[in-house]
Order: sequence, then structure tokens, then C-alpha cells
Amino acid sequence: MALNTGDRRDIGISFEFFPPKSEEMEGQLWKTVAELQDWDPDFVSVTYGAGGTTKAPTLTAVTRFLNETPLATASHLTCVGATKEETHQVIDHFRKAGVKHFVALRGDAPGGAGVPYQPHPGGYANAAELVAGLREIGDFEISVSAYPEKHPESRDVAADIDMLKRKADSGADRALTQFFFDNDNFERYLEKVRAAGVKIPIVPGIMPIQNLTQLKRFASACGTVIPAFLDERFAGLDDKVEERAKVSVDVAVEQIEDLVRRGLDEFHLYTMNRSPLVSAVLTNLGLRREGAKRAAGAAA
Repeated sequence: MALNTGDRRDIGISFEFFPPKSEEMEGQLWKTVAELQDWDPDFVSVTYGAGGTTKAPTLTAVTRFLNETPLATASHLTCVGATKEETHQVIDHFRKAGVKHFVALRGDAPGGAGVPYQPHPGGYANAAELVAGLREIGDFEISVSAYPEKHPESRDVAADIDMLKRKADSGADRALTQFFFDNDNFERYLEKVRAAGVKIPIVPGIMPIQNLTQLKRFASACGTVIPAFLDERFAGLDDKVEERAKVSVDVAVEQIEDLVRRGLDEFHLYTMNRSPLVSAVLTNLGLRREGAKRAAGAAA
């Protein structure tokens, strides 16, 4: 299924990156960015650790994105473990660096998974309050999170959707979902979201699978269900790198194609700071690199 007709792109894409923690990881990040920027994403986002633990590396990465690439760049922003004044100082740092788009998140409890979340005294209690605060401070573009399979700490799906509605009502422009693999479940979730009066775009998060075993550990912490069909698709491929990569690409392409048939036209890809699978997915979808088109035009 080719999603392109001539030079018209039928879907919107965005990419997520995380700030590097070592010199080697930094090289990997910028190599990945160089290889992915020609896909002309609508925007890219850079993650931000719980309690501001990666504020400095996030600011460094975001500043380099803004200064050295043509990419519209959003910074993640959390409010856990900080007063409102401290959060405002962070926002001011990022705004001075040129950030006009935030992905506003509550953030994980500093103690890690299983530790109950406690709002900081004098801080924003949740992401809905953070969105409202951002709206008061400036005319930012604001994305938020959504959880098709429920946030691990939410009482139930209804409570989760109520929080999403509060974020939308506070001024969020779109919601980017946690990654998922069950499109039927996502469609049921989207129907409930719309029935609750949430009108902002709900952008599916797509995770090309780098390593299924590692993904399962990550998924267990964030509440994502790993369907049995993935075990079947990847069975016997642990030591077959090329075959495993092909299956990873096929799974992501099939998921996106199915979501397009269901009426979705924007997708947020979790890159894990690696380009090969992401590029292969976009190529197999029929998208074209903008850089390749520009080069072809210059040579004509």
C-alpha cells in the first residue's frame, strides 16, 4: 500500500528522540538525526527525565536541533518534583533557546515504578494544570500524552480519559499516544475519547521493534500489552538480525496501513535514536525523502 500519489504525502509523521548520556550515544543521536531529517517530519520531540533529571542534556540537545537542523523541535516538559516557580524557570530557559512547542507531561515519580506519585507542594499537580500554566505563560504549541491501554497508575480507562479531557480543555493541541500494537483496542479507545468530548487529534505512537525482549520489559513498566502474535512473528529470529529487522518493519508498516484504513493520518514514531528501522518503515509505506526530492530538483 503506497501512501503517496506523486509528490503528495497523505500522512503526517513526527519523531521522538532522547538526550544522549554518553559521547558514544551523542554520536549515535546526531547520526540518526542526519539520516532521518530528510523525511521532513512535521516536528520532532526530545524527552525529559522525571523530576528534571535530564533538563541540562535535553536543553543542550534541543538547542542543537534548533540551531543546526531545519526540524521543528518540541521539548518534553514535566512538573514532578518541582514548584511552579522552578517549572517556570525551566520553561523560560527553553523559550530563550527558541522552543515554541512543549510536550507537557506530569512525569514519573522520582522513586521509580511502583512508587506512588505525590504532587510537589507548590507545584503543578498534574499535566492538565501544567498545560494551563503553559497557556498562561505564552502562545506555545502544546502536545500531551494519551494511553490507549490506560496509564499504569490510572484507576480505570474512564478516569484516564477524564484526565485527557482535562488536558484538552486546558489548551492542549494534540495527544501523542503511548505505543501500542492492538489497533482494534485503539479504535475502541478513540471512540470512547470522542464520546467524552475530546476533539483534539489523537496521534498513534508507533514503535518499530528493535528488540522484542527489551520491548517487553519496557512495555510492562508503561502498561502496553504485547500481543501473542508478536511472539509468533519473531519466533526463532533472535540470532537472525536481517530477518528480525524485516519482520520489525513489516509489523510497523502493517499497523500503520491498517490505521490509515481506519481514518488516521498522523503518526508519532519512537526512534530509540536509531534510523534504519524507521527509514525502512517509511520507505515501505511509499513515502519519499524530501532531501532526495530536493537533490533531484537541483540536478535537473
